[in-house]
Amino acid sequence: MLLIATVFLGPLAVATWMYYSGALLPQGRTNHGALLEPILNINEEVPGSELGALGDDYWVLIYSNRGDCGHDCTRALITLRQSRLMLGKEMGRLKRVFLHGESVPDTVFLADEHAGLISLRDDSLLSLLNNKKPETLSAGGYFLMDPLGNLVMYFEPETDPSDMVEDLKRLLKLSRIG
Repeated sequence: MLLIATVFLGPLAVATWMYYSGALLPQGRTNHGALLEPILNINEEVPGSELGALGDDYWVLIYSNRGDCGHDCTRALITLRQSRLMLGKEMGRLKRVFLHGESVPDTVFLADEHAGLISLRDDSLLSLLNNKKPETLSAGGYFLMDPLGNLVMYFEPETDPSDMVEDLKRLLKLSRIG
């Protein structure tokens, strides 16, 4: 009887010990972007923002830039475009947003090179995003917003587009919204 109890209760006891002691936890992580905690809802923080209305039924990849759109900004917009294209059949579930400051970007350039990119100016949202970025990570990256208006992830500007797409594909595959 003791042997039967050990066979059935032994794995449960080992699993409980592993869970509470932290033994054999994987050291790596599978995501390339930084998960944002606590979750921040754009619609609650900045009511009436155009970005909140855009996100209905879509995941939104946001690039924010306060200054002029120079070399770094142009490279970031290309990364934004390429990331969406690399999603393949899932690219219809993602919108791209360029959140700019006072200097208006070249609309002809955006229309020719970045068709489908939504360009917005929202100073309160720009300030919110700059304050929400994890302090340990470099500025000038990309934010991912889910269809419910929650900021989910932050990708550093140096993030390889294929790594960003890997995270996006995983989220889109597991998501039942958007």
